Amino acid sequence: MRVGVPTESKIDEYRIAITPAGVRELTARGHDVLVQAGAGAGSAIADAEFVAQGARIIDDAPALFAEAELVLKVKEPQAHEVPWLRPDHTLFTYLHLAAEPELARGLQQSGATCIAYETVEDADGRLPLLAPMSEVAGKIATQAGAFMLEKPLGGRGILLGGVPGVAAATVLVIGGGAVGMNAALIAIGMQADVFVFDSSIDKLRELDIVFAGRASTVFSSTLAIEQMLPMADLVIGAVLVHGARAPHVVTRAQLSLMRQHAVLVDVSIDQGGCFETSRPTTHSDPTFEVDGITHYCVTNMPGAVPITSTYALTNATLPYVLELADHGPAEALERSSALRMGLNVRDGEIIHPAVAEALGV
Repeated sequence: MRVGVPTESKIDEYRIAITPAGVRELTARGHDVLVQAGAGAGSAIADAEFVAQGARIIDDAPALFAEAELVLKVKEPQAHEVPWLRPDHTLFTYLHLAAEPELARGLQQSGATCIAYETVEDADGRLPLLAPMSEVAGKIATQAGAFMLEKPLGGRGILLGGVPGVAAATVLVIGGGAVGMNAALIAIGMQADVFVFDSSIDKLRELDIVFAGRASTVFSSTLAIEQMLPMADLVIGAVLVHGARAPHVVTRAQLSLMRQHAVLVDVSIDQGGCFETSRPTTHSDPTFEVDGITHYCVTNMPGAVPITSTYALTNATLPYVLELADHGPAEALERSSALRMGLNVRDGEIIHPAVAEALGV
């Protein structure tokens, strides 16, 4: 199979969807790997490293799409890329279609088979291709929040960990999955006063053991969040409903409960955002203010640390890439229930039920 890996064109995106190790595995199985020139530069991988493992370098994206059968990306196709997709293409990437109706329509019209990393689900209900980027995003969320709390950046002017004689900042983490747990662990390491909210008692029990008493766990309810917002310096939204739009856990009216120049970090922004006032931002222009509250809503947080993120992502995706390449998309989807859960669009139809519901189709 001809496997194409284009340069990511989303703003401030520096990851690439394959590493030289992945190229080696594919070419050793007889597959033809096409990598766009310079695609690995943002992750400090030179074209020569791909060539050394058997890849062919293609000068531009249209030529790569024209020749490829399986297209591997990191982020969703941008508007100029969608017309390059054909019915015989299989696209494997993050899509987050619940918050992107226009992109969904474009993918439907392309006729391509589109499999989303974020909805690939194993037999235990886990999301193996979302997990590594959730871990990265959770850690970045706390780092970014701590930075944005500094006065020159528009924050309250408080140090997350405080100092002897001065209280630490209060951090609320809403959602106890991979993002929330990693965000909390970094906040704990920075010596903040940390509260983690989740609606699952079993999850809270697990987190209580992981945190070893260094953070408080709270059963998540509207009232519990409202009662804590007046004390919060940093709120990290880490809410996920598989494939669907994120629910709003903080409304605009509730912003009035918060301290002026407190910070909201919305890690759920790819799925529409879990704060009512959230809107997508970029690493180049990461924040905006609503009612005196700083919002950080970067849609590709892991893209800021591409060396870490590229290797973490491709370590997870490679087994599925090999399955698609070795067996072809039709047979691979038949063989793998995990890949079937990842199928979002095929033959012009929205396939994933949660995505379909979110899009109203």
